[in-house]
Amino acid sequence: MTSSAPRHTALDALHRSLGATMTDFAGWDMPLRYGSERDEHIAVRTRAGLFDLSHMGEITVTGPQAAELLNFALVGNIASVGVGRARYTMICREDGGILDDLIVYRLGETEYMVVANASNAQVVLDALTERAAGFDAEVRDDRDAYALIAVQGPESPGIVKSLTDADLDGLKYYAGLPGTVAGVPALIARTGYTGEDGFELFVKPEHAVELWQALTKAGEGVGLVPCGLSCRDTLRLEAGMPLYGHELSADLTPYDAGLGRVVKFDKGDFVGREALRVAAEHSNHEGPRVLVGLIAEGRRVPRAGYAVVAEGKVIGEVTSGAPSPTLGKPIAMAYVEPMYAAPGTEGVGVDIRGSHEPYEVVALPFYKRQK
Repeated sequence: MTSSAPRHTALDALHRSLGATMTDFAGWDMPLRYGSERDEHIAVRTRAGLFDLSHMGEITVTGPQAAELLNFALVGNIASVGVGRARYTMICREDGGILDDLIVYRLGETEYMVVANASNAQVVLDALTERAAGFDAEVRDDRDAYALIAVQGPESPGIVKSLTDADLDGLKYYAGLPGTVAGVPALIARTGYTGEDGFELFVKPEHAVELWQALTKAGEGVGLVPCGLSCRDTLRLEAGMPLYGHELSADLTPYDAGLGRVVKFDKGDFVGREALRVAAEHSNHEGPRVLVGLIAEGRRVPRAGYAVVAEGKVIGEVTSGAPSPTLGKPIAMAYVEPMYAAPGTEGVGVDIRGSHEPYEVVALPFYKRQK
């Protein structure tokens, strides 16, 4: 990638008209916040928030052997996903390192949509294309074919229901169905990355503005607000959800990240199988580090890369940290040595500019919504 000008989503002019603070994110100009990121965060937890996620990378895989290709290319059993359902999975290197975490939707008998993180979309596309050799399947770059709008929060089912006759009540978590929302053809999904209930609407870019405006109008009476990437990060952090480049990287296997459950050995051969088999055996004897939650006793905010300390030595590293609007305290996710990973472990701190600030070790997630 050359350092060309950032790409713009179909909603770019609309974000600017709403006074959004824009930022370059993975080569896209994206809204960071519209007003107060704390207010946006609380709106999603208590009412509803509207997100532009059009920077995510959609890759379509079709053909008689689409399922076999995805089973070989990814670590999960994609062939067992029913039509209309979705699965969280990963794509790994031959050595087991995570290239990206993904959501795969099965749209039809021989059609799948793979959704990659914006920063890794090209890497995932290249890997799938390369791994497709010998399979009767086609890998298509559909990044420009979709805009993606998410409505998240407890009021989101009511908002979306008012604009569609699709069976939202029958739409389970990790599922997707085609429908019409505000007169716009959409793939309506229910996966989410905030810890709240909500929907992701995949539409043609030319329909994005019209849909955003209809959702905004439908949510007026219940406190829906536009939300930027900043509160998306604090929401997913509270929900204990990993972010590629922070909790996940090519230096880590799914087992290192505590996500070994996504690897399915019983489906046959796949890229990275041997390395992951070894990683799985080691993980039974505790890996070198364990992902934990940390809650500050003071007010100072930990950031990614800060050292976690105990008994005068470095025992780990913060991967994500921020003030938590829900808890009212700074929180962090961190990889620490196993002997310090048990919730309630005493004497753990974070080195914040030379000062060892005390932190409580807790199990993830920090926040779980009441069903």
